[in-house]
Amino acid sequence: MSAPLPLALTMGDPAGIGGEITLAAWARLRRDGPAFVALDDPRRLEAMASRLGWDIPVAQVASPEEAAAVFPDGLPVMTIRLPVPSVPGTPDPANAPAVLGSIERAVTLAREGRVGGVVTNPISKATLYRTGFAFPGHTEFLGALTGTAEPPVMLLASPMLRVVPVTIHVSLRRALDTLSTAEIIRTGLALARGLREGFGIAAPRIAVAGLNPHAGEEGAMGDEEPRLVVPAIEALLAQGVDAFGPLPPDTMFTARMRQTYDAALCLYHDQALIPIKTLDMDGGVNVTLGLPIIRTSPDHGTAFGIAGQGIADPGSLIAALRLAAGMAANRPPKAAAA
Repeated sequence: MSAPLPLALTMGDPAGIGGEITLAAWARLRRDGPAFVALDDPRRLEAMASRLGWDIPVAQVASPEEAAAVFPDGLPVMTIRLPVPSVPGTPDPANAPAVLGSIERAVTLAREGRVGGVVTNPISKATLYRTGFAFPGHTEFLGALTGTAEPPVMLLASPMLRVVPVTIHVSLRRALDTLSTAEIIRTGLALARGLREGFGIAAPRIAVAGLNPHAGEEGAMGDEEPRLVVPAIEALLAQGVDAFGPLPPDTMFTARMRQTYDAALCLYHDQALIPIKTLDMDGGVNVTLGLPIIRTSPDHGTAFGIAGQGIADPGSLIAALRLAAGMAANRPPKAAAA
């Protein structure tokens, strides 16, 4: 078998912790992998390593193929120049073109089959919005870059729990107003396909959350379960997806209940993210389903408040790199080449 392709790791906001966790991740993975190439400004990474007193060589490379060869000896970097020097903790909109250019180049490499997948460092959406960035976040931007016919689906994964929210980056009021049987079905189908193709689970079991306390208590606390959720579960079952519920959200994430399913299909953002971040903040990984490429990211933000101090934990980034490599190994050849 041929050696696995390296992964492409984006810059993220250069004022955040992305640079230091990139350096720390290479230090931990240099011997056993998975190998990755950073799409970043090598000058800032070299300066950061020197300032923190870390003996980490930075190797400028021209291609992912060259990156795989040098990875054991130095952090390989394909150059994305920053227009202005970055200051830890102080995001600068002038660097937005480099941040977005790093993502765009990573996606291009993945679509060309030159990297095994894309791992993204955290961005500052507020900073990008100031430059006219028109997408709610990474997920939607990646969908546009890859031309997906339907909106991508956000999966949060850790060894303890996998969750997918049907509605994502909208207010709770809007989430309740826009939740529909059709969206639950679409998200459930994408989740089942992602578990099969990316995680190697042949027959995934999907637990579907209720919306109301006690999953509505048979209509006593709301009619969304019989009106919206049950028809979606029935439709998923009819299409061969092993879905069950709706389950009371206050009990479905206990240790005993988590043993009964492979992923939880939740109805709004916090219903999904609160349990996984409570259980495994450092090991959680954000996975985008429904793309023609593999994409993962650490399940945390830019952490401007501690940037540049060398204390940021690279655990979630390392988990994201390892998961992307595992998904690349599991993905069917046809899907990987799409």
